Amino acid sequence: MPAGVDFAALRHREFSRLDATGSAYLDYTGAALYPESLVRRDGRRLLRGVFGNPHSESAPSVASTESLEEARDLTLRFLDADPGEYDLVFTANASAAIRILAEAFPFRPGSRLVATADNHNSVNGLRLPARQRGADVDHVPLDGCLRARDPRMWLPLTTAPSLFAFPAQSNFSGVRHPLQWVQDAQARGYHVLLDAAAYVPTSSLSLTQVPADFVAISYYKMFGYPSGVGALLARRQALAALQRSYFAGGTVKIVSVQNDVVRARPGSGAFEDGTPNFLAMPAVCDGLRWLMGIGMAAIDGHVQSMTAGLLDRLSTLRDRVHVYGPTDLSGRGGVVAFNLYAGGRVLDYETVEAAARDRGVAIRGGCFCNPGAAEHAFGFSRAQAGACLNGEFSLARFRACMNGLPVGALRASIGPPTTPADLDRLLALAREVTAEH
Repeated sequence: MPAGVDFAALRHREFSRLDATGSAYLDYTGAALYPESLVRRDGRRLLRGVFGNPHSESAPSVASTESLEEARDLTLRFLDADPGEYDLVFTANASAAIRILAEAFPFRPGSRLVATADNHNSVNGLRLPARQRGADVDHVPLDGCLRARDPRMWLPLTTAPSLFAFPAQSNFSGVRHPLQWVQDAQARGYHVLLDAAAYVPTSSLSLTQVPADFVAISYYKMFGYPSGVGALLARRQALAALQRSYFAGGTVKIVSVQNDVVRARPGSGAFEDGTPNFLAMPAVCDGLRWLMGIGMAAIDGHVQSMTAGLLDRLSTLRDRVHVYGPTDLSGRGGVVAFNLYAGGRVLDYETVEAAARDRGVAIRGGCFCNPGAAEHAFGFSRAQAGACLNGEFSLARFRACMNGLPVGALRASIGPPTTPADLDRLLALAREVTAEH
């Protein structure tokens, strides 16, 4: 355990509901669990305070505006982003942050969108507007450990507005891709989108050292509460190059209907449509302070320790388990994807997920909105999968057509409250379901 932080005491103090309900929660990449102190503090504040729409100038509205700016400043500080270099757009989540680029990145003929095959669908969706505007789209393939190959051969020099997108940490396999790729791509003329949603909940990220043009995060993945708030951090020069085709309340300085005039607000203000989630912002501030109070180095150390324990436990299942991606701690975070086998046959992930639910073990099943990593992990051939995707889709039909290949996996992910006892319960579940079938 990292020196100076007692994570067992932290669990007892902030997450006592886990033991009270008999829950082994191992889905932190899906959503972090909120610390009890964060919810209590927010409840007291909401009951005692008066907060108004920040687009007004009343005292309650000024209080809301101040909390918005404090959350903006704290997020920049948390990610070591120089406020003179970076701006921040509040969004509903990381997907909404990436959608801003889908709507406004200036793709044109001659542009390129290059993404690693390991990406969340929020990033995969960029290929639609890129192609519609005439850009070429390419994907960097994965190797046998689900690590993306060196992307430089897929990044020819360009002068047209182009974008390279990759996750700092895979939400499928836990692979951590080299952050040096940010500057490698920029040196070739690309803007870079770094999907940090799975990375920043457990690891420190310095945008001074890794100056990505765009970074997407979701706060609920970091500290559980509030949900429905994310952010796009953007270098000011890159943000100014975006071209919006829509405006809304809150994003404009002046609009005239009779003169057909609109003047957008500068910087991030041009992208924050409507009224922001102002009641959530004080809790965002509390959550960031909570993480910084523990220390990201301590959290990362705890997650690495628990991940090692999880991998060790799964290895005792031998031929009854297949882990996708790295089987050691080299270049990986606290996300482990796997399938269980009985009698040489892969168990349907839904069956295992249901058994876990009955036993109070929270894991996730499926492809985790990351089809590129899943297709590579499961050994899909393009021809066979393409044929099986013809016609009306159903999971049962697709599974039968794929002739015994896995069509989904199980995912366990680690967070600050995770204990060895949680890992023991997952192992016991795996032993039980593989013995029963």
